[in-house]
Amino acid sequence: MRKRYYKISGIFLVALILFILVCDYIISSSADGKTFSTTSEIAKNRVGLVLGTSKKLIGGLPNPYYTYRIKATLDLFKAKKIDFVLVSGDNGTRYYNEPNTFKKDLIAGGIPADKIFLDFAGFRTLDSMVRAKEVFGLQSVTVISQEFHNQRAIYLAEKKGLKAIGYNATGISGKEGLKVQLREYLARVKVFLDLLFNTQPKFFGERVEIK
Repeated sequence: MRKRYYKISGIFLVALILFILVCDYIISSSADGKTFSTTSEIAKNRVGLVLGTSKKLIGGLPNPYYTYRIKATLDLFKAKKIDFVLVSGDNGTRYYNEPNTFKKDLIAGGIPADKIFLDFAGFRTLDSMVRAKEVFGLQSVTVISQEFHNQRAIYLAEKKGLKAIGYNATGISGKEGLKVQLREYLARVKVFLDLLFNTQPKFFGERVEIK
């Protein structure tokens, strides 16, 4: 009986690993030729969508993912590869507001305030991509985040009818980068579950025109 249990458990574990790897492969391959790491090679889009993250890590140190996304957004704007910035992030409490924090640092970096629009209901990447199309009326967009995140965002966007390319902010190596990459495998599995069950954003709201 015990041998049978171990055999079934082993088969299940192998199947699970294969499923995770297939999800990862589909999303990575779907973004081939659609993510870019230099401003000279990326096409222009009217709007750049920067995906939110916290400015500080739990211990209070600066979050390099945030820092590099700010830099990438500034680089794109200064290279005239985007005309407007849409910041999409979590605004879950009065003490935690990713979009406003991004806006302050983007303005400090030289982007005019009237060129920055905020999506306060970008609680997940799915929400950000769907709302970019349905609430902000975008047909195409340049997503700004780290490459692994851009790949997932592009896949979701195109499944929801939004044409997307990605501008890759600098990635993170070492222990912190590995932890995020491991979480990304699970996030990619969640993409397919969300698509299967037609998961919708937490909020929609009134239409906002970016101009």
